Amino acid sequence: MHLKRWLTGLTAVPFLVYIIVKGGLVFSCFIGAIALTAQWEYFRVVFNQRRDLTERMLILLAFCVVLLMMGAAHLHSPALMLHLTTLNLILAGCVAIFQFARDKIVFESVKKQLVGVLYVPLLLSYLILVRGGTDMAGAKWIFFMLCIVFAGDIGALYTGTFLGKHKLCPAVSPKKTIEGSLGGIAANLVIGASFKMLFFPELPWTASILFFICLGIAGQLGDLFESGLKRVAHVKDSGSLLPGHGGILDRADALMFASPIAYLFKEYFF
Repeated sequence: MHLKRWLTGLTAVPFLVYIIVKGGLVFSCFIGAIALTAQWEYFRVVFNQRRDLTERMLILLAFCVVLLMMGAAHLHSPALMLHLTTLNLILAGCVAIFQFARDKIVFESVKKQLVGVLYVPLLLSYLILVRGGTDMAGAKWIFFMLCIVFAGDIGALYTGTFLGKHKLCPAVSPKKTIEGSLGGIAANLVIGASFKMLFFPELPWTASILFFICLGIAGQLGDLFESGLKRVAHVKDSGSLLPGHGGILDRADALMFASPIAYLFKEYFF
């Protein structure tokens, strides 16, 4: 299992580096493809027992919002991203109203769709906002965030595997431990501090340490949130696209919660 994880990760590194360095429309289209796949996996998890006309309409609406949301992020327009979530709510509400007579649980389906749009395209669009254009400054921030988040993921995995004794949140994820969580935060701090000294020496240390910790906590919360979704749906993985990792959601869950934190720190704290 661990060998497959490492092989998949290392194989993807050159491609990811190229996409991140290239930036611009190439990066936005790549994140858009990730978002479409992740959105499909989300609906596969939450709508695993039904697939009627109502849900097909809601899924189609969500896919349209994904594309428009990526476009808004590419234009660096957070305001337009907010308007799109509002429009999605209105249109999903129309579907619920007109389908209620023949589908009494339509509002439950709408709730799942609304959460999905907030969860997948909105959170992933922050990656495009952080990257911002084709200059290398945005690329450095993406690498900064990825190194911190993935270091925390690896640190939590191996610390929990070898030292974990006390359960962190057993109702949601029985295998995660407090020791693993602390090991992940320690890895966030070590890698974050190393990256800062090499590439961002101008950033203040106090805000940087807060950034590393917040990013690490957000990543762990993202992992737990997706674990909760899968537990409710009684599925092990969101997909099987990435050997050793599962689906796109299984690999990107921590990053999705961390990317808005990175954007807020980049724009308002540094």
